[in-house]
Amino acid sequence: MAKPPTRDRVNPEIIDTTPHRRPSWIRVKAPTGETYQWLENLMRTKTLHTVCEEAGCPNMGECWGSGTATFLMLGDVCTRSCGFCDIKHGKPEPLDYEEPERVAQAVRAMNLKHAVITSVDRDDVPDGGAKIFAMVIRRIRELQPGCSIEVLIPDFKGNLDSLRLVMDARPEILNHNLETVPRLFKKVQPQDHYEWSQAVLTNAKLMQPEVLTKSGIMVGLGETMDEIKAVMDDLRSWGVNIITIGQYLQPSRRHLPIERYYTPDEFEELRQYGYEIGFDWVESAPLVRSSYHAAEQVRALSQVYQALYRKGL
Repeated sequence: MAKPPTRDRVNPEIIDTTPHRRPSWIRVKAPTGETYQWLENLMRTKTLHTVCEEAGCPNMGECWGSGTATFLMLGDVCTRSCGFCDIKHGKPEPLDYEEPERVAQAVRAMNLKHAVITSVDRDDVPDGGAKIFAMVIRRIRELQPGCSIEVLIPDFKGNLDSLRLVMDARPEILNHNLETVPRLFKKVQPQDHYEWSQAVLTNAKLMQPEVLTKSGIMVGLGETMDEIKAVMDDLRSWGVNIITIGQYLQPSRRHLPIERYYTPDEFEELRQYGYEIGFDWVESAPLVRSSYHAAEQVRALSQVYQALYRKGL
């Protein structure tokens, strides 16, 4: 009998996962307000999931309060068990090909100017869910012209046919997060491979040069500053335009512990380094997450957006 899906990642009886006291510069506000309540109800009535809720994003109150959200597709159960992630792991339900329509309808109901679409990993299906990503991009463009689209995709195990399905739909931003440095991959995300991420990011740029590529890193899991900068160098060599760097925050005692908190000065050092080596946009601060200021990035940098909507549509 299959085990039920679980959010647990590590056993606190084996690994000391006692949380550290948070420093003064990390303060997360609880989500409140009429707009937040309206969005929460909208998500439930359309049977939708958001990564804001499932991953316990620290910016959920800020983003939902201003009327934006990041949609989580392909169900709410992941086939991988990354040690930092608060999304349930286990055996997922079959893919729902009506989901793109519901997401697009929600984007229109919210009157979004920028939509961020991400997903769980679906290693149980041949294309990893790539077809559904392409469907939702095209349907949002039909229902909400003028809304820019960012997709935060899995690595698809480096499958270029799956990647091409997504890239042919031409999102404004193709995002795929490395999450950590190569030395910590097996500890932090044991089913992932650095080479798969490299294949996604380098080939996305080759397939659609005008689509912005983006990646994100968490810090505080045991990496060094030199290792972070080496990963930033790799990402630039792969043609990545935008990078986000934020502090890892432990979801529970059954997740990987925080090794240390980085200071605002250290985040500023990484921000400056990113611009020095040629990134077009760098977000680096304790509470930065991958969709932070995404709309601003599109308006400032996206050739795809300008080509689609330069007439003011």
